[in-house]
Amino acid sequence: MRASSQNRTLVIMAKAPKPGMVKTRLSQSLPSPAVTALYRCLLEDTVALAKSLTSVEVAVMCPESDTEELAALLGNTVPIVAQKGEGLAAGLTSVFRHFTAAGRQPVVAFNSDSPHLAPSVLGRAFEILATHDVVVGPTHDGGYYLVGAKLAHPSLFDGDGMGTRSACDGLLTRTKLLGLSTGFTEPFYDIDVADDLIQLARELRLAPAKAPRTAAWFGEWEHAVAHLRQCLGEL
Repeated sequence: MRASSQNRTLVIMAKAPKPGMVKTRLSQSLPSPAVTALYRCLLEDTVALAKSLTSVEVAVMCPESDTEELAALLGNTVPIVAQKGEGLAAGLTSVFRHFTAAGRQPVVAFNSDSPHLAPSVLGRAFEILATHDVVVGPTHDGGYYLVGAKLAHPSLFDGDGMGTRSACDGLLTRTKLLGLSTGFTEPFYDIDVADDLIQLARELRLAPAKAPRTAAWFGEWEHAVAHLRQCLGEL
């Protein structure tokens, strides 16, 4: 039977790769054009990762002002949906409101900067939703790289802390208050600060096929990355 794989939707939370608007914490360490190019590569590799899954519909959720640019960038290969409201909390609320509007079905929201994640982890997230109300993929820095549910829970993303070291704790507090059973995928890392980028460089040096566009970016910006390693004491 394939009933458990029907109507599964993976939604990538994205922005248009505009200078000064993406990966802003990396701008302290790298030239702005490098950061913008990096985000574009991360996003394109993330979409490719998502589309490698079987029996999963893929879409992108983004700020309304970014829809046309993202559609042009991604070549209309996935649906682009404009979120309602501003900020990540509003975007996540929009994901579940929009994609569960037809009724109970598994939806996973995934960040746009973890294309090096094993596809099996995303598959596992949907498996967890078969027996839990919510699934969370925690990051090592206290955030989360994915969150999934089968219904919209309007207050699930209320409150401060989105994008901070307390984001995952805040989310889990709200799942408890709402009485939602929660399962977890393995802890992972996304690309927010220089240390994350250097860790990704080491990983992609050994396995560039995980995220080929991002691996190529490291070659293009080799000197900037080498300087970054030096600043971090790796050389």
